Amino acid sequence: QCRRLEELGIPVEIVPGVPAFAAAAAILGRELTVPGIAQSIILTRVATLSTPMPDGEDLAALAAAQTTLVIHLAAHRIDAIVPQLLQGGYAPQTPVAVVAFASRPEQQVLRGTLAGIAEQVHAAAITRTAVIIVGDVLGAGGFPDSYLYSPGRERGSRH
Repeated sequence: QCRRLEELGIPVEIVPGVPAFAAAAAILGRELTVPGIAQSIILTRVATLSTPMPDGEDLAALAAAQTTLVIHLAAHRIDAIVPQLLQGGYAPQTPVAVVAFASRPEQQVLRGTLAGIAEQVHAAAITRTAVIIVGDVLGAGGFPDSYLYSPGRERGSRH
């Protein structure tokens, strides 16, 4: 969007902020990468009539990575999303969270599994301004700390 505004000679000011997926993770009180479970996060969206997804970036292909997947602005497509994620290899019991209006007073948080999240989304009438987070990190517990926090790790300045 900035590129188009600049091409039109419209001044742009970028104000740093917290991305919706990071706000959602904080609200959930969960890490999105966990040693031995998932060390990558995929941020994506779904195809729209005006903007298709590039080859190899459909949800089933991304789900095949079996890592933490964050889908932006797609709650209204939950009925189409769940089958694609299952086709890609996530199990029906894979933990899922949907966070609408993250960090705003009207925020809504749903937690469940792929098998039941669509029903919850419909019941809560969430249709937009939400992130869908999928992955075993949401249900992880009792995992070891990252080496970064290991008592045996040498500490000191990087400078």
